[in-house]
Amino acid sequence: MHSKLKKELPELVKEGVISQHIASKIENYYSLKQSTNSNRLFTVFGVLGSVLVGLGVILILAHNWDDFPKLIKTSFAFGPLIIGQLLVGFSILKQKSKTWKEASGVFLFFAVGASMAMVSQIYNIPGNFSSYMLTWILLCTPLIYLLKSHALALLHILFATIYACEYGYSYNTPWMYLVFLFLLFPYYYNLLKHRFEANITSIFNWLMPLSLVITLGAFIAKFDELIFLSYIILFGLFYNIGKLGVLEKLKLRQNGYLVLGSLGSIVLLLTASFRWIWKDVLRIEHAFFSESSLVVVLFILTTIVLVQLIIKRRLESFNLFHYVYIIMSVLFFVGLTDDVIPTVITNILLFVLAVNAIKIGTDKMHFGILNYGLLIIAALIFCRFLDTNMSFEVRGGLFVAVGVGFFITNYIMLKKQNAKKIKH
Repeated sequence: MHSKLKKELPELVKEGVISQHIASKIENYYSLKQSTNSNRLFTVFGVLGSVLVGLGVILILAHNWDDFPKLIKTSFAFGPLIIGQLLVGFSILKQKSKTWKEASGVFLFFAVGASMAMVSQIYNIPGNFSSYMLTWILLCTPLIYLLKSHALALLHILFATIYACEYGYSYNTPWMYLVFLFLLFPYYYNLLKHRFEANITSIFNWLMPLSLVITLGAFIAKFDELIFLSYIILFGLFYNIGKLGVLEKLKLRQNGYLVLGSLGSIVLLLTASFRWIWKDVLRIEHAFFSESSLVVVLFILTTIVLVQLIIKRRLESFNLFHYVYIIMSVLFFVGLTDDVIPTVITNILLFVLAVNAIKIGTDKMHFGILNYGLLIIAALIFCRFLDTNMSFEVRGGLFVAVGVGFFITNYIMLKKQNAKKIKH
């Protein structure tokens, strides 16, 4: 509890501002809050300790591994696994604290991986890294729900992403990655439903879309031109999801879907504002059915989310970000026959989106969104410097104009904000 508040409580009671009962409740509230924060910190250190202990044991054994007979090696292989299971069983049966469950769960997770690796090495069991990761993840997935462990859920996402990259970018389609996400979805949904403002939920709100961004390319390895369209649609899906349900109520730093959807769309549009990318689209002759169908599925999912927003009236009056994926999908098919029209329209679209962001920032009195719109305009001007023959004087003048625009708009917004505060 804050020392200043603790000192002021007796005075507030003495002056009759609050009753002794209210003062006691305030004191108990902050004491409980401080205890909760301490428990969270202890949980983090407990998980880190489990990881370090596990890695330390592996390093010690690895250093002396060749000197052990096969029976001793097998004992060492199963030893951590047995210890981990005993610790997890003890945590569940004795109803130990969250720290115990998180730490024991993480220890068992790495014990499973270490035991599998050592047994394979001892008995020369053939296999590859992707099959090893697949088995490891599937074996440890039930622990997430058994222990209700946030750390294990995060490890699940991380290792599923590693698996998808290793398997998928080797010209295979990592369909099991989608199974991993499906297995984790009930846990994530429960967090969104009951603890949507918690820090751990915010971490998931960033890791889930980041994982999808990293792995999407693995599903389209044979037809590179479709990658651009698939990512445009994926970022459109993220942006619309970020406006759906409880996610809309979160702050920007907690809503990874909205931030990544917007930033990803702008980065791809800036890339598409150059004519060379549309020349690549122009050379497309055929597509692989499985990869084209994936793009279609993404488009349908994004449209379903958009329709949900429209039905629930969650759309702002004018926010073009919701419809970028539709416009760019149409332009992609136009680009199959022409490379000039899509280039021009993409540049216009970027400018309109920038104005749109400035308008939203002004209406909401949000400096971050306002400056985001101005940065889009600055980035668009910079991109046109790279593919046009403007003189340095003109380029310098445009940069000065953008800088002045930054200053004037922020100054006007600040004055409005101060006037609003004075009025209230």
